[in-house]
Amino acid sequence: MTGLRVIAGGLQTTVQDFGRPHVQHLGIPASGAMDRTALRLANRLVGNDEAAAALEIRVLGPTLEVTADSARVALTGSRTPLEIVGEGTVADHRSVCLTRGQRLRVPALGDGALAYLAVEGGFDLPPVYDSLATFGRAGLGGLAGRALAEGDDLPLALASVESRVEQALAKPDYLDQSGPIRVVLGPQDDFFTAESLARFWASDFTVSSAVDRMGMRLDGPAFDHRGGHDIVSDGIALGAIQVPGNGQPIILLADHQTTGGYPKVGTVIGADIGRLSRLRPGAELAFEEVSVTEGEAAARTAEGEVQALFRRIAPAGAALDLARLADSNLISGVVSATPGDDGLSSAPLGR
Repeated sequence: MTGLRVIAGGLQTTVQDFGRPHVQHLGIPASGAMDRTALRLANRLVGNDEAAAALEIRVLGPTLEVTADSARVALTGSRTPLEIVGEGTVADHRSVCLTRGQRLRVPALGDGALAYLAVEGGFDLPPVYDSLATFGRAGLGGLAGRALAEGDDLPLALASVESRVEQALAKPDYLDQSGPIRVVLGPQDDFFTAESLARFWASDFTVSSAVDRMGMRLDGPAFDHRGGHDIVSDGIALGAIQVPGNGQPIILLADHQTTGGYPKVGTVIGADIGRLSRLRPGAELAFEEVSVTEGEAAARTAEGEVQALFRRIAPAGAALDLARLADSNLISGVVSATPGDDGLSSAPLGR
């Protein structure tokens, strides 16, 4: 097998790309990466098309063994470093080339809920409706339509990669975005009392433990419905905020259903979906009302910021060759002479 062998699957690691929004009219959820900025950056760092599939990691990542001759990877979406088992660590937002037999591990994320691991060339998996995105509830896409599990073999498109200068984004400040989550009101805001709407804009909410790729339930002031809490089922958009009978809002995410029968008080704008998706249970958030025009302007601004991040990707500092060190019979305990300059920690690198 030419690829990556799964030694441990992590909490919820799935293959995700830009998804399949073009088949929602068939009742098939779009799925795809919840933080597209991080996905695009990971792919850029390893030389892939921005929309290529990568591994989406939730909270705790996998341990993988390279079974290809060589593979180039990069981890984004978090400032958590990538661990090369028994050898050291590689900085986040930096590409690194590994060889057959080396193992990489994505430890528990220290600063958010999501990270992305891209591999140069991508995965050799069959597309479903032109996408490799995993939709676990229906067993579609990805690797057997599910999260990675111990013993899986994840095939890669490339059996080996060329030696070249590694790439890095030195300051991933997109992870520092803050402020209220912006929401366009409607389409069923008239189903809620004026007092409920006023509380929604004025209150802080907490991400509950009930959060997955389908949706994020919030703890906070409950909505009061004017009448009933059922509507004739209509279309659901990414970021829609449904309010069921208990009054607690649910923000619908990448694996959201295509139609639903609860009223929707508003929709999170596209520019804020990635930032929202990075929030872990217990995180606090607030909301701000914006118009459709303002939401569209925010999307243009966000894309400009992503392009600015791309322009800041640059050759990384001279890096130690982990494979060569491991094969050269050096005394165990060799360390980087200039820790921090090469993206590797000063942990012992000898075996």
